[in-house]
Order: sequence, then C-alpha cells, then structure tokens
Amino acid sequence: MLGPGDIAPDFELPCASSGRASKLRLSDSRTDYMTLFFYPRDFSFICPTEVSGFNQALKSFADARCAVLGISIDDVDSHLKWAAELGGIDYPLLSDVDGQIARAYGVFDENEKVALRATFVMRKNRAIMHAVACPFNVGRSVADTLRVVQAITTGRMCPAEWKPGVEFGPQEQKF
Repeated sequence: MLGPGDIAPDFELPCASSGRASKLRLSDSRTDYMTLFFYPRDFSFICPTEVSGFNQALKSFADARCAVLGISIDDVDSHLKWAAELGGIDYPLLSDVDGQIARAYGVFDENEKVALRATFVMRKNRAIMHAVACPFNVGRSVADTLRVVQAITTGRMCPAEWKPGVEFGPQEQKF
C-alpha cells in the first residue's frame, strides 16, 4: 500500500458526478488537497454509510481546500443508479472496473476482487500525506478523515484528538 511520502499514480477514469457520466484525471485537480477513498462496491451494506458521510461533510472538506473522490470497481451506470438511490452524491464516484488503479495504490484484494476500504489524503502534486486501510467489515470515520485533512492544512504539529480552533501552545515543535 502506498503511504506518506509516495507520489500517488495519476489516472484518468470514467466517473459519475452530480448525476452525469464524465471522465476525471487526478492530476487535473484544482484544489490544494484531495481525499481519495476506495470502497469495495456499490449497493452494499457499509459503503453507503461512508459515501453518504463524505457527501454530508463535503462543504467542510471544501472549506479545507480539499476535493473528495470515491472509487470502486463498479461501472459508471451502477454509480449513477446508486447515487440517485442515495439521494444524490455531489462528488465524483470513479469507475475502476478492472481494479488497475486499486492495484497501483496497493489496495486491491485479489481474493475478493474488490478494493479495500482505503483512504489517501494528498497534496495537489499527488504527494501522499496520509494513508489508512480498514477491513471490509469496518467502515471508516469520515469525521476523522476530515480532522486529518484539517490538521494537515495547518502545517503545524497537531496532537491526537486535535480539533480545529484549538490553540497551539509555546511548546509546539517541528517534527
């Protein structure tokens, strides 16, 4: 699995975005940061909680100058139907049908033939700042992913459980 300090592979994939099919190239991002999260598949039990959770937090990610991108092995038609069923998703759901991108990021489960629940936070230049993976039966915390993004954007040392608005003391050190 790729980790902090690695450069995320670029890609261009078909996607569902705001109810329409299109294509997206990772390197075309205009935001300072990106959160790319892999999930196993549409129409499953845990995935809608994550996908909807990122959608509900989208403004907070945007306030942190961070785009959100979801990616699974499902095709664009499946993404469009599922997003409509979920009440609409306002960020791109990318289609990695053959798992090539999940493999490039080191998060493809060859036994299950789907991506792990993996999240990558990166800079615009695709330098990975944060990477985490969860087992299939455990959903990730959107709130903690947002907290990590907000901490990264400070450029400062942020202790465990740090939240925006917490003042940094004189003991702050550079790592």
